[in-house]
Amino acid sequence: MAKDSINWMAGGPQGSGVDTASNIFGRACGYGGLHVFGRREYHSNIKGLHSYFHLRLSKKEILANINDVDLLAAFDAETVVRHMNEVVPEGGIIIGSQHLNTNVMHISTLPPEFRLEMRKFMQENNVGETLADWLEHAKKLNIQVFSVPYMDLLNQIGQKLGVIQLSKITRMINVLTVGVSFALFKYDRELAERAVRAIFADKSKIAEMNVIALNHAYDYAESTFKDNFKHRLEKTSITEERIFVTGNQAVAMGKVLGGCRVQTYYPITPAADESEYLEAHEILKTSDKDESIIVVQTEDEIAAITSAAGAALAGVRAATSTSGPGFSLMAEGLSWAGNSEVPVVITYYQRGAPATGLPTRNGQADLHFVLHSGHGEFPRIVLASGDIRECFYDAAKVFNLAEKYQMPVIHLLDKAMANCSQTYPVFAYHQFKIDRGQLLTEKDLEGKEYKRFSFTETGISPRVALGTKNGVHWYTGDEHNESGHISEEPLTRRLMVEKRMKKLNLVDKEIPLEDKLAFFGDQGSENIVVSWGSPKGAIIESIRLLKADGLSAGFLQIRMLSPFPSEIVRRLLAGKKCIIDVEDNYCGQLGDLIKEKTGIAPNYFILKYTGRPMTTTEVYEALKLVLTNQAPTRQVLMYGS
Repeated sequence: MAKDSINWMAGGPQGSGVDTASNIFGRACGYGGLHVFGRREYHSNIKGLHSYFHLRLSKKEILANINDVDLLAAFDAETVVRHMNEVVPEGGIIIGSQHLNTNVMHISTLPPEFRLEMRKFMQENNVGETLADWLEHAKKLNIQVFSVPYMDLLNQIGQKLGVIQLSKITRMINVLTVGVSFALFKYDRELAERAVRAIFADKSKIAEMNVIALNHAYDYAESTFKDNFKHRLEKTSITEERIFVTGNQAVAMGKVLGGCRVQTYYPITPAADESEYLEAHEILKTSDKDESIIVVQTEDEIAAITSAAGAALAGVRAATSTSGPGFSLMAEGLSWAGNSEVPVVITYYQRGAPATGLPTRNGQADLHFVLHSGHGEFPRIVLASGDIRECFYDAAKVFNLAEKYQMPVIHLLDKAMANCSQTYPVFAYHQFKIDRGQLLTEKDLEGKEYKRFSFTETGISPRVALGTKNGVHWYTGDEHNESGHISEEPLTRRLMVEKRMKKLNLVDKEIPLEDKLAFFGDQGSENIVVSWGSPKGAIIESIRLLKADGLSAGFLQIRMLSPFPSEIVRRLLAGKKCIIDVEDNYCGQLGDLIKEKTGIAPNYFILKYTGRPMTTTEVYEALKLVLTNQAPTRQVLMYGS
């Protein structure tokens, strides 16, 4: 693979400041005009077990992580033993000198399965049990080791700050690690200082303490390690304004743009971060006035979806946000909303399943569930985003779709997108228009008999908000007549079912092609990759690399999964020699859906279900095996700790 980026990873016990250090690092690189793509991985316990953050940095746009690590900033011994094999020759490892005598087999947080792998590695490579032994092995692989006396540095910083108790500033080791890293990379320290102040913007005193710590570590590394490290991070000039944003944040901002004014949720990973971000910004500053969004933490997910449905019926744009187990509880409420034609939005973040599964890890195994959840037949729109930019715009669009077509809309994402972070030019939002569909006012109803579920040619009935004068109607949950009264008459039942379902034909006809699918690479190629969701970036980068190798491939990204764009997909795949399904699940669920809707089945599968997202490295290598006729029908990817 072409080397066009620098890769930095920070790792340590959950709660030790890995996220803060990584956000400082990513921001500082973004301030210097670099493109940044970050991936956050963490255990489902609250504190103590291993977490890490991988940042890829480049002067050109990047769309995914790769397997390589150029500089590993280890907060503890476990990070070294878990990730040493990812560090490339001429790369480096930063480690606190206090950890060198650690017996790696005595690290209490390592699971039994990993200990077996470690023991095998140690026997095969004649490596001893101390961390120092492991680092000596790393040096034999041409990896540089930078041992830093963090406790001594903290004592010196404490003297500068007038802090006698070292325990009060021990947490600053994360910022010391950032300072050492930037010194090794020869990166502009002023940009790092700016990032520290931005991260601690609400705590000016703490910000300045951390700036002092950053500079102290930078000075130490600069004078101690001099020009020992090969890799460099250089800032570049840019003319555009950029943001560094996570998927959760992008969805939250998109909801605000789309006019969402009520968000309900029950805490669940990885969805809760979105609602908490909205809670932190409930007062919205606009050019001429302040507006607000109400964020309600309900007692459970049943209450979350029914509360959101009630808010939507009252006339505001409303959404709920959840993950797999929570959506399971929402199934009855979803059916109620489908039967009552409620324009409610469900933001669904997939994670490792089934059951509690891997609550903080990635997965794409809920596609069939989302398409078929709820009892009975009722229409729904399912829109899947593939990157953070799409997260933002789709989060706004889904409210237009819900209200225009009067049905539940599920915005489908996954943990990889929720917890990745990326630099982008500031999202363009001025051209977005809110379309509330056929929403009537009191004046529209004067002198008329109102029927909420009136039969129409399109299946869409004009609606009013609850409480609108002259707009009396009923919602029961039962089958109903045009006014909403319970009815079990056969003809009424038939007409109501057909009224609701035929709206999907209108959706399929009216929604623009770019909201249904996207195509990348060589459309005329006989080799077509099909996928959805977060593998998008790795696939796009992979087909570019394959083109440089003289191998042709196209990539069909499916965005609208219900109603499925059968005709256009059938046309794009017809006659193709090699159709390769790439997904983060075991069964190849998109491949099943394509076969069901078009009669065309993929003949190769590249799948991953370890809970870790796909990287460009492994997707490229797997696709190359397919295109050079060396691959089995099914490849399972395994990269990631």
